[in-house]
Amino acid sequence: MVKVRKGLEKVKQDYQQLIPSEAILRSCEIHGHPFRRRTLRPVVTVYLFLMQVISGNAACNALRHLAGMTCSANAYGKARARIPLGVFRTLLRWVCQSLRDVTAPALWHGHRVFHVDGSSFSMPETPELQEAFGQPGGQKPGCGFPVAHLLAMFDAATGMILDVLASPLRSHEMSMVAWMHPSLRAGDVLVADRGFCSYAHLGLLSLRNLHAVFRIHQRVIVNFRPGRNHARPGGKGPRGLPQSKWLRAVGVKDQIVRWFRPRSRPTWMTREQFEALPDSLEVRELSYRIETPGYRTREVLLVTTLLDGQAYPADELAELYRCRWQVEVNLRHLKQTMGMDVLRCKTPDGVRKEMVVFAMAYNLVCAVIYDAAEHQGMPPDRISFVDALRWLRTWESGKKLIILIVNPRRRGRFEPRVVKRRPKQYKRMTEPRDVSRNRMMEQKDAA
Repeated sequence: MVKVRKGLEKVKQDYQQLIPSEAILRSCEIHGHPFRRRTLRPVVTVYLFLMQVISGNAACNALRHLAGMTCSANAYGKARARIPLGVFRTLLRWVCQSLRDVTAPALWHGHRVFHVDGSSFSMPETPELQEAFGQPGGQKPGCGFPVAHLLAMFDAATGMILDVLASPLRSHEMSMVAWMHPSLRAGDVLVADRGFCSYAHLGLLSLRNLHAVFRIHQRVIVNFRPGRNHARPGGKGPRGLPQSKWLRAVGVKDQIVRWFRPRSRPTWMTREQFEALPDSLEVRELSYRIETPGYRTREVLLVTTLLDGQAYPADELAELYRCRWQVEVNLRHLKQTMGMDVLRCKTPDGVRKEMVVFAMAYNLVCAVIYDAAEHQGMPPDRISFVDALRWLRTWESGKKLIILIVNPRRRGRFEPRVVKRRPKQYKRMTEPRDVSRNRMMEQKDAA
């Protein structure tokens, strides 16, 4: 018991500087989570969870070595299960907001900007996870692993994760993104690719006084000819006509149009939500070209609710959308560098908690990057994420931040999406393992 107390005090002393215990206790109070005075209280459990994830998502049995305490994996698992998911989500937003308050990043024309994008991650094969998330359709039952659809919202100024959600594999991103809108406040700008572009999504954002900069969906017809005709909403007309009404021109291939609410309701919206949408929206459509060699797209069409052409020039909106590519790099760091592509928990609630703690650990790495950038006099995007993660893994209370690796500028860099290292020459699993094992035994007995 003495060794346990010493180990707990060491863990609390180290991680107290990263996330104060008062923030954890306050989060428990917000979500009405009472707890008894025991060894693995919420503060200690959250710290151990963070230590586990930062250390490469180590096994629960490895915590007794990492923390220097005799803590059974069973007791630790029960302690994590007692803490509600909302406690971790509140802590995630607290960490993100804390760094923004400290760094005070510059606003984009007076607006906070956020990027949103989707991905996926795998997890252990258990009946509960299979039922909750499902697996890819090309895999036979018993031959694959459950896969969840991941949606993450990043603060464009700091690169930190504001919110993260997991849903079944066969759910569309549009059905998830509305759950993230409450994390934003009036005047914020949401930047996303064409998968998030629809009238329903723009309407939901307008109801909250939020702005959008989306790439226009490939099925939307855009015509920049002044005064051109348009198809009537829900009516039958000539093919090839845009369904938006032209209002006025802002510049070359830059115009204000009116989008109309569609007659059919999206499957991911309730009838009440759909009927609350405005009948029409004034939006701005614009086009710009990409001349950098290596990019597949030469012309990009954007739609935005930022209508003022003088306050929001077209070239600055194009640059704002170009910076959206950083979200792809952030997801790669989260999944590949930190190892979130495969989670370990075996229940849906545990998987979601593990996902949120990964996001918290990712934000702590971003905090290290900002400290190093200020100390070294470099922009934060030049500091190596991998090196910052390595330093955080070996961090102890009172340890000074060393000089981290600075990456060279690689603007416009592109590489072919190929894999050089060959996989092992084993056959793919096409039937459950026990079926293959029984057949092998039958063949052995027959021989």
